[in-house]
Amino acid sequence: MNDRLAQIQQQKQEQRQVQTITQQQLLQAQLVELPLAQLLERISTEMNDNPALETTTDDDHDRDPWDDNGSDTTDEDFDSQRDREDRQSALDAALEGIGRDDEELPVYTSQGSPVGAEHEEMVYGQTLSFYDQLKEQMAEHQLTPRQHSIMEYLIGSLDDDGFLRKSLQAISDEMAVYMNIDVSVQELEHVLIKLQQFDPPGIGARTLQECLILQIERRRSEHRNQGTDTTIDNLMQQVVKKHYEAFTHKHWSRIRNTLGISQAQMDSVISQLRHLNPKPGAALGEAVGRSLQHITPDFIVDTHDDGTVTFTLNSSDLPELKVSQSFADSIREYQQNRDNLSPQSKQALLYIKQKVDAAQAFIEAIRTRRATLTTTMRAIIQLQHQFFLDGDEASLRPMILKDVAQKTGLDMSTISRVSNSKYAQTPWGTFPLRHFFSDGYVTQSGQQLSTRKIKAALRDIIDTEDKQQPLSDEDLTAALNAKGYTIARRTVAKYREQLSIPVARLRRQ
Repeated sequence: MNDRLAQIQQQKQEQRQVQTITQQQLLQAQLVELPLAQLLERISTEMNDNPALETTTDDDHDRDPWDDNGSDTTDEDFDSQRDREDRQSALDAALEGIGRDDEELPVYTSQGSPVGAEHEEMVYGQTLSFYDQLKEQMAEHQLTPRQHSIMEYLIGSLDDDGFLRKSLQAISDEMAVYMNIDVSVQELEHVLIKLQQFDPPGIGARTLQECLILQIERRRSEHRNQGTDTTIDNLMQQVVKKHYEAFTHKHWSRIRNTLGISQAQMDSVISQLRHLNPKPGAALGEAVGRSLQHITPDFIVDTHDDGTVTFTLNSSDLPELKVSQSFADSIREYQQNRDNLSPQSKQALLYIKQKVDAAQAFIEAIRTRRATLTTTMRAIIQLQHQFFLDGDEASLRPMILKDVAQKTGLDMSTISRVSNSKYAQTPWGTFPLRHFFSDGYVTQSGQQLSTRKIKAALRDIIDTEDKQQPLSDEDLTAALNAKGYTIARRTVAKYREQLSIPVARLRRQ
């Protein structure tokens, strides 16, 4: 009896929520993830596969392919078209209101670059490499054959940012071993001074402080030659030379009181200091070892003297798409004679309508991509506004995908797709969007700091240490604590390893 009861089938009703993704959502997700170069390829492929998809001409901008001089376009077969338009209007309205809680941050955008717009094409992989651009400038200076060899070696020793991180003594030893050239530190210093006269200003600096001083001196020299007042230049030099520690911590009030200047003068000094480039190597357009990578920025970001940040989508090469007028006319003709259609004509109508629907879906996905990229970049600039003003990595605040998703109302997976393979050209260099994301570290006092800011401080300490007696991890921890970064020794060791910096005994020279 029990066995028979166990075999009785039971029927019960339950409600389950299952999330499915439509074909249109999948297409939008695919296009959002593509960088500009790959998007161009995808558009070309789509146009080859779908004859209903064409590029617009100047005469097409004011014409709707479905508008036939007031003819009736409310046919029931075109309900899907109206539904798409309603969805697009709802999306535009939603995106328009996103991020309004931060409108006090001056971030502006345009709907993309018009065809033919002039933008600096800042790509990784110019015709000339980082080294070649500097070597070309060697011809503009009078160098002996020996100085020429030394200069080439110094240029080859620069890092991606244009800094000379190696000590001159180490370079002297290397040239003796690898080039059989016996050169003194004093001779290297003499040639290095010549290299520091190259463009862009700040190239060949050994520290960030020296980099900024070189740029200020170049600026002051140019103003002096032009007969322009150099008062602000002189004040900038004093700030960076004599008050560097206060400058790095942005203690502007203390600096102003020490210099005995007005608030207006201090504001001018701060404004001009923000125009200095902490990474002069980035201005040459590419990093060492990446000369064969051609990466076109998807965003062009500009910073202005009044503190506003503007950006545009770099879409000057993107064609404007439309549904083929001939396909639209064919559908209209078939619809007007539907009662007299033969089976072959109905089959042709089905084919044409499928192609038109696919073309409209692709155009809508392109529009959604543009809106999504614009919304995401606006949120990133608002969250990292200070970095776009001064280009200082220490200004990058902790920011994760969730922060941008909450600000935009978009899903974290969408933010991830946008950020994975897009680049932004800024006055401070071209960066992947991932560069602006970093985890936060909460100190014992409860203060939240960007891990990138702590790493930048750690690198600065190591760059300026005595290479004869490099600092241990305990010493580095104490130095960071003295700067206000109260973190544990094991955390310092982890950050040092992430920066690919060896332990103290291996840094000894």
